Amino acid sequence: MNPKTILFLCSGNYYRSRFAELLFNHMAPQHAIAWTATSRGLALELGVNNVGPIAQATLAGLAARGVAVDDARFPLALRESDLIGADHVVALKREEHLPLMQRNFPRWVERVEFWHVHDLDYALPQEALGSIEHNLIKLIARLQDSVRAT
Repeated sequence: MNPKTILFLCSGNYYRSRFAELLFNHMAPQHAIAWTATSRGLALELGVNNVGPIAQATLAGLAARGVAVDDARFPLALRESDLIGADHVVALKREEHLPLMQRNFPRWVERVEFWHVHDLDYALPQEALGSIEHNLIKLIARLQDSVRAT
């Protein structure tokens, strides 16, 4: 059976969505769910000052949770084919990402689950990454419940 795909979205695909993707992929096998995650950015141009392929805060947060990152890819922009291939889509902050979705992918807005995870302009990494982890735990529980219900 092929795993289902969850797609995490943020603005730059450098910090929050990458953390969500990598932590979800670490957690999913531990919870015996047949899902895999990927992530994309809605506005890569906003990350002109990003250094390297992934935020250091993301790597530190993952390391603190025992998640090794072997090959950090550079951020990827969202394409419609990513949305078509996803079984579930999560954008990390409604206020930030809803306008970008409405402008660039209006047909897909209703399929997106919006969370409320601040970027570095409003939250320190430990708070934001902790919020993502908390949301992931709740999401995984919902996915497990949906399997049990079928």
